[in-house]
Amino acid sequence: MSETSTPGEPALPGAATLGPASGVLRLVLGNEFGLAVLIALTAAIFAATLDGFTSPFNLFTIGRQAGIDTMIGLAMMAVIVTGGLDLSVGAIGVCAAMLFGWLVQVLGLPPLAAVPVTVLFGAALGLVNGATVVASGVHSFIITLATMSIFFGVMIFLTKAAAFNGLPPEVAAFGKLRFFGVVSPMLVIALAACAALVVFYRFTTLGRQMLAAGANARAAELSGIRTGRVIAACHVLTGMLAAMVGLMLTARTGASVPSMAGHLGQDWLLPAFLAPVLGGTLLSGGRVSVVGTLLGATFVTVMTSGLLLMRVGAFWILAILGLMLLAAVLADRARQVFLKSRGMI
Repeated sequence: MSETSTPGEPALPGAATLGPASGVLRLVLGNEFGLAVLIALTAAIFAATLDGFTSPFNLFTIGRQAGIDTMIGLAMMAVIVTGGLDLSVGAIGVCAAMLFGWLVQVLGLPPLAAVPVTVLFGAALGLVNGATVVASGVHSFIITLATMSIFFGVMIFLTKAAAFNGLPPEVAAFGKLRFFGVVSPMLVIALAACAALVVFYRFTTLGRQMLAAGANARAAELSGIRTGRVIAACHVLTGMLAAMVGLMLTARTGASVPSMAGHLGQDWLLPAFLAPVLGGTLLSGGRVSVVGTLLGATFVTVMTSGLLLMRVGAFWILAILGLMLLAAVLADRARQVFLKSRGMI
């Protein structure tokens, strides 16, 4: 299933009276169904009105960017599950990418050997965030706002803001690789990550503890869940996913560049929130939608690609994406009110 809620969730109050119709109505009102329809309609309109939208190169570009945006969204989703936020995902991703460049270009480590080291480094930075949040009791918004600047500033100091552009050619070759002429390996990686997270949240003890802690931290504590460790684990997972995004961007550009995520990594913040929120992940925690995050990132990528082909200015695109985020939050609130009024949640 694409949507995962808290473990032990009771049956729907209205299930006995509404019958099969309630299941259909819930499907139609669900984020995943709406996003799938929006993606299909948007792609059809752009394909019919814009030359080159369905060209193999543009489809490859859309898939590659959708894979990257999905991973960014998953990184934020992993910490939102407990009601937290991580503003440092971009900074962690850039720091991890720069470490990868240093390991490969300076130390001469083979790229495949440098990948797990880089991911573990991202996990370590995530652990710093999580441990600080738990130890201080301060909301993760404040902690990660601070660590965003700290991580990025230390990275700039150590690297002197110099890019590692002498990476082996196979790094860039991987980023340009196409399966069946249109499928990017970035998209394949994102799909694999989505599948792994669905299994993680639904079938593992830690995953279900994360959902329980996000839904009701007090009740989770009373049931024996150590919420502090769970919150720290969420930040570790976020750090690992952010590091993977940094590696994906390094493969796309063929170099490790300090500005690949903007100043302080802020260019990742909008897609980081857009994908999971559009997909139905609750900002208050307790429910995630992995498939919804994938669809949300895909919708944003399709919209952006079409608008760029229409030669809409970049600033207008950012404004449109911001409005989409606001509309998604308001729509989710209205959907919850409607379902509660029908006795369906």
